[in-house]
Amino acid sequence: MSNIKSIQAEKTQNFIDVFDNKIPKRVPINVSFNFETLAKLGGLDLIEAQWNPSIIEKAVENIVPLIYSDIVPMGSALRYPSYYQTLKSQSFVMGSNGFFQHPEVIGMFEDEYDYLIERPLDCIMEKVIPRQYKALNLKDPINMMTNFMKAFLGFNNDNNITGSIVKKMIEKYGYYIGPPSGSSGFTEAPYDFLADQLRSFKGISLDIRRMPQKVADACEALYPIVLKKGMPSVISDYGHVFLPLHMPTFMREKYFAKYWWPSFKKLLDEYASMGIHCRIFCEDNWDRYLDYLQDLPTNTYIQFEYGDPKLIKDKLGKKHIITGLYPISYLKSHTKQECIDLAKKYIDILAPGGKYIFGLDKSALIGDVVIENFNAVTETVRDYGVYKDNIGKTAGLAFNKADYTASKSRDIKSKYYQTKKTMIAENPQITESGIDKMSVFQDKIFQFLIFLLL
Repeated sequence: MSNIKSIQAEKTQNFIDVFDNKIPKRVPINVSFNFETLAKLGGLDLIEAQWNPSIIEKAVENIVPLIYSDIVPMGSALRYPSYYQTLKSQSFVMGSNGFFQHPEVIGMFEDEYDYLIERPLDCIMEKVIPRQYKALNLKDPINMMTNFMKAFLGFNNDNNITGSIVKKMIEKYGYYIGPPSGSSGFTEAPYDFLADQLRSFKGISLDIRRMPQKVADACEALYPIVLKKGMPSVISDYGHVFLPLHMPTFMREKYFAKYWWPSFKKLLDEYASMGIHCRIFCEDNWDRYLDYLQDLPTNTYIQFEYGDPKLIKDKLGKKHIITGLYPISYLKSHTKQECIDLAKKYIDILAPGGKYIFGLDKSALIGDVVIENFNAVTETVRDYGVYKDNIGKTAGLAFNKADYTASKSRDIKSKYYQTKKTMIAENPQITESGIDKMSVFQDKIFQFLIFLLL
């Protein structure tokens, strides 16, 4: 047990050093399999595993001896049928193979922009969610109420089950302990939130040309909602708000610069002003946008899918934490030695000076996984990615929350979201502790409902 604890302490310290702006002893390794891949590798029926996520524990136990990683090799499953199928989701639909698909769907019509801009949360509650989730039928209130409660309880139950499995594996096998509880979050850039399930990819692509000011105004209206969605309950240098970035590489730069970037930059600056760090996933190739990324708050944790690693390191390596880029497809299409050589190449480029965590370009799907090659790569990073000089010394630029200020934005005003004042007006006998308790419950419901649109 003492050996497990010492291994865990070393793995954890390497991550902490990177987040604390220091050169670690070696490059931390952040690779795992998603829930679906683990189920398949473990010989489980994927549909049954998603309805009964407790059975994934055996699959995790089976994979642990086969691959090296500094973190639990079990990624979270964001999509469970206990809420998507219960709510009759149109935006996340399970296929016959058990994998969830995200079809092109529209939750807000073009002529509803004005209502969204004026009353964004009301528009989401009254129009978008009922369209995307047919079991939340406003004309069938009793069934709507029971369907919502079943889905909400399923969401909490299934995520608590997988969370407890992760904690068990961390202690049993000595993986990185992870960020403090409550210090992580998940949200989207305002423009991406508008695009994904409100207007759709096709809809937003037309809107930005035909009614760009409406799009800009909608992003500003949605800003406080996505800000609150990502807000962690605990602020820590080791926790991050995660934002997958969807739309920029499909946009002309002039539209990106004028309509996508400003609200996103404002969002990260506001988080930074509170001491909150963000982890962003730059989907596709962001080489043409690297100069923009230089302006993000120091120590933004950036995962790249594609791109020129040398260009990325040269432009961002002193200010931000870099991860990703290693192509998961390489593990299937190349020999073991070629996979090892490529891992060394990425380390040689990205590791010098610190601020680097080894990661893959994307989550592994079942067809991408050649276990022998996967393990050869991670063991190579463990053994080759060792720093010989300046261990513990300062790495690049340091984060200081005083460097950032929050720009003024709208408050969330909705008849569906109570303030302290409206709680008292509705129930004059409510106490301060009652207000605190009901505010927590309200925020849990808000988090779940907005999550359904991410």
